Amino acid sequence: MANGQVQQVNGVHKTLPRLQIIDENQHFSQELPEYMKEWGLADSGFNYNLVAVFGSQSTGKSTLLNRLFGTNFDVMSETARRQTTKGIWMSQGKDMNVLIMDVEGTDGRERGEDQDFERKSALFSMATSNVIIVNLWEHQVGLYQGANMGLLKTVFEVNLQLFQAARGKEKTLLLFVIRDHVGSTPLENLSATLTNDLERIWQSVSKPEGLENCVIKDYFDFMFTTLPHKILLPKEFDQEVVKLRARFVDPNHKDFVFKPNYSKRVPADGFHVYCQGIWDQIMSNKDLDLPTQQELLAQYRCDEIATVAFDAFLGKIKEFRQPIESGKIIDDLGPKMEEIRNATLKQFDKDASRYHSEVYNRKRTEIFNKTNSQLHVFFLGQLKNLTKKALTTFNARVQASLKGEYDFAKVVNDSREEAESLFSDGAKSILLTKTDWTYEEEYAQLKEAIDEISAKSRVEETKKMIKTLEKSFQAQVSEFVSLYFKTPNQDMWDKILKKFEQVLFDHEQLLLKRAKSFNSSEEENAKSIENLRKRSWQQLRKKIDDELAENIFLLKLRERFEEKFRYDEEGLPKVWKPDDNIDAHFRKARDEALNLIPLFSTIKIPDSVELDIPSDDEFNFEDSLIILSETKQHDLSVRFKRESDAFYLEAKRSVVATTARVPYWMIVLLVLLGWDELLIILTSPMYLMFVCFFGFIGYIIYMLNLLGPVESAARMIAANVLDLIRQQVRDGLNKTPASAVAKTFGIDGGDEVATKKEQ
Repeated sequence: MANGQVQQVNGVHKTLPRLQIIDENQHFSQELPEYMKEWGLADSGFNYNLVAVFGSQSTGKSTLLNRLFGTNFDVMSETARRQTTKGIWMSQGKDMNVLIMDVEGTDGRERGEDQDFERKSALFSMATSNVIIVNLWEHQVGLYQGANMGLLKTVFEVNLQLFQAARGKEKTLLLFVIRDHVGSTPLENLSATLTNDLERIWQSVSKPEGLENCVIKDYFDFMFTTLPHKILLPKEFDQEVVKLRARFVDPNHKDFVFKPNYSKRVPADGFHVYCQGIWDQIMSNKDLDLPTQQELLAQYRCDEIATVAFDAFLGKIKEFRQPIESGKIIDDLGPKMEEIRNATLKQFDKDASRYHSEVYNRKRTEIFNKTNSQLHVFFLGQLKNLTKKALTTFNARVQASLKGEYDFAKVVNDSREEAESLFSDGAKSILLTKTDWTYEEEYAQLKEAIDEISAKSRVEETKKMIKTLEKSFQAQVSEFVSLYFKTPNQDMWDKILKKFEQVLFDHEQLLLKRAKSFNSSEEENAKSIENLRKRSWQQLRKKIDDELAENIFLLKLRERFEEKFRYDEEGLPKVWKPDDNIDAHFRKARDEALNLIPLFSTIKIPDSVELDIPSDDEFNFEDSLIILSETKQHDLSVRFKRESDAFYLEAKRSVVATTARVPYWMIVLLVLLGWDELLIILTSPMYLMFVCFFGFIGYIIYMLNLLGPVESAARMIAANVLDLIRQQVRDGLNKTPASAVAKTFGIDGGDEVATKKEQ
């Protein structure tokens, strides 16, 4: 269906056609390509724009378009308020490459509650237009139905799902023209009210996956303007319309509406195909079978009722948050959550069940899911706390049982059963009916954590066991090594290594026996045996090194030397006589002592002993067999020879002392000549006591062969006494006046003065 409008071209009035691109029966016109040519826009490329008007019926939409763009759409008769525009009409703006779309008004009595076409036409306008003029009266601002907010919500939702989600964030300008503005409410307040309403309905829009956090301003920009009353203030109305037109024709205007980011980027020659595709998609979309007035009322009221019930629900579950966040486990949490959820649904059912059944059931499902979503947080928190308690219980039970005699595997299994039972019983008690909640993941994580603790405990207990075995081994090693080292001989290493092999075998069997309770694998057992052998050998070697420390080893050499040199075969001390061959005895004893050095220098493994001691980067078994290096052997030999020389000299002195005796006749002569003095000593108790005391001291010194050291000490004391006397004399002379010294030596005063002058 087509009609025309008049436009003057080169002084000739020309009627520009207008086209009903979608009629009231929702049929799309196939004549659009021809009209694009008649409008002169077929070859415009991207150089054109599209403006649509949206609003309630009989609000003056067509009149506004005719005044703004010079079109000639049908307008409502002043005497009969009835529907004028049916379907969607399109025409060209006067003197501009702009397509104007006049959309059938909403909320008309002709269609009643059948709002199907209203929604489809509004969605078509939004999907194809750069700018949408939302025409409404001032008194409709703040109303839900009057301002078409319910319809906008549905259109926003479907537009986002059908078009914006696929095309990306493509913007459309919504220009709100507030009619019959009397000026009592400032434009800023009216625009703020409308903006808040739009943002609120956008939050309630169901958004497709990936766009859950998008906001309305990602897809729409807003402009607001007002127009005076057309009948009461016609002059002012026309003036404001002229000002508003400037936004569409003047690119330099600060509020110019045709910005590049509003363009749909559809070439003019393909515009008809684009519009046809949009309308076909809208017609085939079942989501546009939108609710009737009863359903809209039900949606509005059910939302309000759900909000009240949900707020009460949030207040009741608030008490769960602090205990769970602090790590506590709430008893009977599951029944409590079930009770609160059921009470919330019961409260919703009481007030909302009387409304439209489909809306009621849908909203009931929504609030049911919302309550479950909130309660799921506490469900997960309780599971987390149950996991912690189960792990703590498991660890405490294991540690308490690992004292004294125990079977590690049994201890771990019993503790595991207790911990897992505690968790599973607690988790089952908080599962709510009609939910898909599970705790398999947390249960699996608990098992993994228990396995980690078990493995760690097993490692620690294995270390303790091996440490205990090492202590036992060390005690036995210390005993037999010390025993065999006291009587060193050629088969000493055979005895030590056979004993080592036997003790090591016993400890290996004990290790394997205890390892069975740890559920250790063959590889782990082999590794433990390998470590035990290496550590045991290192302990043996450490004991050997302690026994053969330099001073201790020199003491062993000295003991062996003294055993052979100073004692006879029966173990009695030797008394050297002049006819004894001290040199031969000395050489023999020293050689036997020195023979111990090569004996102890290297550990010799007998053929009857098989030692499988592993080597690694830090330990080499072959190197550990060498105890004393050649340099060390040489140093020990030199030091021992020096020490043994002292025993040789001592023996020689004792022979000389025995040989150089005082003659008997001299003793008789001394007795005769000193008879009187002897009587005095014998008759005087004091003299007798002193003689006996010093005689006893002298006897002891003689018997201990300490005459030489006593003589040396006496000489040192005498020398120190003489030095002290000399020092005292010097100090006394320095303190005596010169006159006294001169008088003492016969020197007069004149000489003293002369001496001072000379000085």
